[in-house]
Amino acid sequence: MFKKLAKIKYLPNNFQIIEEGDHVICAISGKKISLNELNYWNVELQEPYYSYIEASEKREKG
Repeated sequence: MFKKLAKIKYLPNNFQIIEEGDHVICAISGKKISLNELNYWNVELQEPYYSYIEASEKREKG
């Protein structure tokens, strides 16, 4: 299913594909995230998160 890791620039309400691919890796859990399902990221840290759970964990840790 997952073939190539994409390079992404995370923007406030969207993201820009820098290098073509079909997925990214969650910064917290290490899970693969399909670009079609990518909904959570941190613009400042330029990190993707698998779900709101991982995004909340990162926010809590500071």
